[in-house]
Amino acid sequence: MMRIFLFLATNIAIMVVVSIIFSLLGLSGTLDAQGMNLDLNGLLFMSAIIGITGSFISLAMSKWSAKRAMGVQVIDQPQNQTERWLVEIVAKQAQLAGIGMPEVGIFYTPESNAFATGMNKNSALVAVSSGLLQNMNADEVEAVIGHEMTHVANGDMVTMALMQGVVNTFVYFFATIIGHFVDRVVLQNERGRGFGYYIAQMAAQIALGFLASMLVMWFSRYREFKADAGGAKLAGREKMIAALRALQRGQDAPDLPGQLAAFGFNGGMGRLFMSHPPLEERIAALQNSR
Repeated sequence: MMRIFLFLATNIAIMVVVSIIFSLLGLSGTLDAQGMNLDLNGLLFMSAIIGITGSFISLAMSKWSAKRAMGVQVIDQPQNQTERWLVEIVAKQAQLAGIGMPEVGIFYTPESNAFATGMNKNSALVAVSSGLLQNMNADEVEAVIGHEMTHVANGDMVTMALMQGVVNTFVYFFATIIGHFVDRVVLQNERGRGFGYYIAQMAAQIALGFLASMLVMWFSRYREFKADAGGAKLAGREKMIAALRALQRGQDAPDLPGQLAAFGFNGGMGRLFMSHPPLEERIAALQNSR
């Protein structure tokens, strides 16, 4: 809750600073002179509501949607030695990390992958694929779980949702200004919002969202290094390195959607749009750590 409170306080501070900058630059007067007549402070507030609300709804539904999208079978009562071992490792690491016991689950896919999600670090979900259990040895799986538990302990799911909310706020804000500019100034429409506004606003949201995703992906890569370091502390550095090397041998694992992308390697659109750093960089970072 403290993380959410700080985010809301920071967001309000950002909005206040941006409003002051608008006033100092006389941006409202400039836009009025172009016939746009926009209430920038009101637009900024509305954009924040739209941007943050969507992000929080996604976060609040993350466990529910993960279980259904990935077909996760939660282990309520372990049915075999593998499930018992998995639950014991998660319980051990949860205690070491100082967090509540997450739900533990398995999703059935031949690729090696895992993810953690949830709105609260004391009621999260940690899930591993059947392929990971088959393709990695016990030490490597333990390190992967340590990586996921570090995501939970660090509140990465919340942090990413909050960051996405801020990004969404400013994407909608500037896209709306661009839409009004095209409609009123370029197309010289004086009868309210015309067709040009909606086309331009939508196109601007796509373009700005594409650019903003680079910032979100940069932060995602940063948090992966932190999660690797945390996994090394919980399970052992050599185990973490071995797990990454095992993943390197099967690097064709598919991307996990949105909040679920947690351990696997994602790429294909260039480094700026990768949610995870290259595995060789992650291994090197652990090898160089003290």
